Amino acid sequence: MLDLDPDSGVPPFEQVRAGLARMINDRELAVGTKLPTVRALAADLGIAANTVARAYRELEEAGLLETRGRAGTFVGAAGDRSLSRAKQAADRYAAETHRLGLAPEQALEIVRAALGG
Repeated sequence: MLDLDPDSGVPPFEQVRAGLARMINDRELAVGTKLPTVRALAADLGIAANTVARAYRELEEAGLLETRGRAGTFVGAAGDRSLSRAKQAADRYAAETHRLGLAPEQALEIVRAALGG
């Protein structure tokens, strides 16, 4: 399901979180898809269960996953709306930077810095 890079400077929980978020947003994982249990995914990846649990928790807080008690963890409907919400946020940011008189290059530099790149 996911490949982790043990040599990466990115913590394993973030690799899991980002990988699942990408798969959901790219629709590789459709709304309603049941995910492996925390323990099963941790065993498959060779990492601690708490690491996967943290990634699942953050994705649930973002609305990309939903936990249905004993039934398991599923891709939530918010996954379909994530790109739309990001576009709306980008539109608001573009309008604000334009209002502040920033050049597009300056606005992009701010975004790159905020994204860590």
